[in-house]
This record gives sequence, structure tokens and C-alpha cells, in this order.
Amino acid sequence: MAKKTINNDVLLANIIKGIEEVKGSDIDILDLREIDTAVCDYFVVCNGNSNTQVNAIVNSIQKTVSKDLKDKPWHVEGSDVAEWVLMDYVHIVVHVFQKHIREYYNIESLWGDAKITKIENKY
Repeated sequence: MAKKTINNDVLLANIIKGIEEVKGSDIDILDLREIDTAVCDYFVVCNGNSNTQVNAIVNSIQKTVSKDLKDKPWHVEGSDVAEWVLMDYVHIVVHVFQKHIREYYNIESLWGDAKITKIENKY
């Protein structure tokens, strides 16, 4: 059975909803579609305050996307340490960082040509 195609906008909305459910902060969406060397269409980047919150964000995203879209990430890595967890939904890759790790790697600067949309915290 072929995997159904999910609209990127709907998936993005569900990912953001999952982040916000557990108060993930500093949410950025990097639109990589115009970059020839990009590995996906979008990066979603956000912060958690601790490894516990990083894992809560990851779990909330998975639960929200699974419940609403019946989809799951192709691959997740980093949840054992939970300083930087990468969730690969093929066309959208989510990076959930602890704040100091995000500042250190500054992946937004590596994709300087990307159009960045900042999501305002709702709390």
C-alpha cells in the first residue's frame, strides 16, 4: 500500500500545534524550497528548557501528527540525550533544541538563504 501524501501546510500546522501544546518556544519555520542543495522543503526549529521538556515536545508533536494525520516520522534521533532531537517527516525536518545547544549550532545561519517565519509564543 502506498503511503498517502500529506499536505506540507497541514503537517506544519500540526507540528506547530504539538510544540505549542507543551510550551515549546522560539519557533522558526525555515522555507528551504528555493535552495537547490536543501534536503527537505522545511525545517521547523524550536527550544525546550530541559531534556524533559525537549522530549515532551517531541512526544507532543508525534501524538498530534499521529492523531490528526495518521502519520509518523520516518526517523527520530537524539531523544536519548534530548539536547537536540531531530524528527524527519521527509519533506519537513523538525529540530527540537535545548536553548544553549541551539545557540551553539545556530543552524538558522547555515541556511541564510531560507525564508524564515517566526511563530509568536501563545503563552
